Amino acid sequence: MFTKTILKLLMVVLLMPFLSCKKWLDLQPQDGLTGAEFWKTKEQVQASVSGCYASLTGSATGQRSAAETFFLWGELRADMLTSTLATTSDQIDVINVNILPANSIANWRGIYETINYCNTVIDFAPGVLTQDATFTQAALDKSIAEVKAIRALMYFYLVRTFDQVPLKLKSTSSDKDIVSLPKSSQTEVLAQVLKDLSEAETFAVTDYGDKASNKGKITKATINAIQADVYLWLEKYPECVAACNKIINTSSFGLVNGSDANIWYQTLYVNGNSNESLFELQFDQQKLNPFYPIFNTIGRRFLASSIVMDEIYTVDFLDPLKYDIRADGAAVRATDQVIWKYIGLNNSGANSATRAAEESYAHWIMYRYADVLLMKAEAQNQLGNGQEAIDIVNFIRARARALIATAANPAPSDKVAIADYILRERAREFAFEGKRWYDLLRNARRNNYQRLDILLDVVAGTVPPNRQQSAIAKFKDKNCHYLPIFSYELTTNKALVQNPFYK
Repeated sequence: MFTKTILKLLMVVLLMPFLSCKKWLDLQPQDGLTGAEFWKTKEQVQASVSGCYASLTGSATGQRSAAETFFLWGELRADMLTSTLATTSDQIDVINVNILPANSIANWRGIYETINYCNTVIDFAPGVLTQDATFTQAALDKSIAEVKAIRALMYFYLVRTFDQVPLKLKSTSSDKDIVSLPKSSQTEVLAQVLKDLSEAETFAVTDYGDKASNKGKITKATINAIQADVYLWLEKYPECVAACNKIINTSSFGLVNGSDANIWYQTLYVNGNSNESLFELQFDQQKLNPFYPIFNTIGRRFLASSIVMDEIYTVDFLDPLKYDIRADGAAVRATDQVIWKYIGLNNSGANSATRAAEESYAHWIMYRYADVLLMKAEAQNQLGNGQEAIDIVNFIRARARALIATAANPAPSDKVAIADYILRERAREFAFEGKRWYDLLRNARRNNYQRLDILLDVVAGTVPPNRQQSAIAKFKDKNCHYLPIFSYELTTNKALVQNPFYK
């Protein structure tokens, strides 16, 4: 595991003058550094790839980390958060469907920084083959596979959040590379995402030889999980099932045993890098995550919505010993609605079990095996294999000891009822893991927005009564389901055009 100092050094080496840059397209090293001075040895390639991972946990230019960005993008517009006195006005505006182009939540700059890191490796690493005789084609292919997969994942988040975005595939490595790019369509971007993933899959490794690398770096299984997610978004269900099966058939992953709720919680969320994990952003004592000020101080910015315990998990008042292990003491502390998943050292919910600021190093889980199973269930249901989908959901529920009150018994032929069952189970399984908004939107937009009611129901439950009619009217326009282009980007990249809803 790299120290904080080394990680910062790697990021600076990749892109030295970021602090003086004014546009996201200006993210470049000093002229001549990348080509003439830096890219000479295999160690430098390895350091640059490590810098791509490091950028996901912290920005060289002070932008939000990917973990915080993905949390905000994936949860603010959904139904499981509630604001506090410390919630920023920009965050409240997103919750209330009152988003303007100046809202900082729409700032994508940190994500494009990571994309440019990846582009830099793709552009310059091949030249090291002629500089370092010990650098092999196989090592180059593996490195390119890692950064192409990271780049693909970043673009997948961008199109689900903004719809159309600039597709930049060459690095900004000198002044001559600075260009203004228009937006590309979601179809074009996702075609590139799948192309990157397909090429990466060929050369990605299955085992780095140690657990931290296997969970904290891109593997074939990670790539297959991203592919499954993209295919599900595109309603390409046979391809989604095939990608999930590639992971399942390795027999290398499984659900963490839930028979002891505390061991389950600590294994999955405190220690991290469990057998269930496919890919986690790695934080530690030297590289803390951003979650302490978000969830764990007197000025915490968010609490769990009341529906989390009342409706999503529920409580068995007749037998308190029966409880969903993902609920109180895991996702949330029921007594005060504190989001517990990233701040607790065990599942007791006690103040004494809360992490201190210097212990804020819970990982951010991008994909885990439960997600693979539930993506497969969702695809199988759409393919008409309803019973298999139900069986998968019930398998997940059995591990979690889910309460009977949240169970359902849909007919295997009832796609709508099964889809709703899966969606509710994903809420329980991935509470506050940055997936909720994308799950809601994916289900709502399926079959040409056949289930728009899903989003309208969310608005009715999260937006204050005096704003609900306005918010519902906005959500009836599908262009409102994506964030605006941040106003700063429009002033610095004249080729950009504002997203339709915000013009």
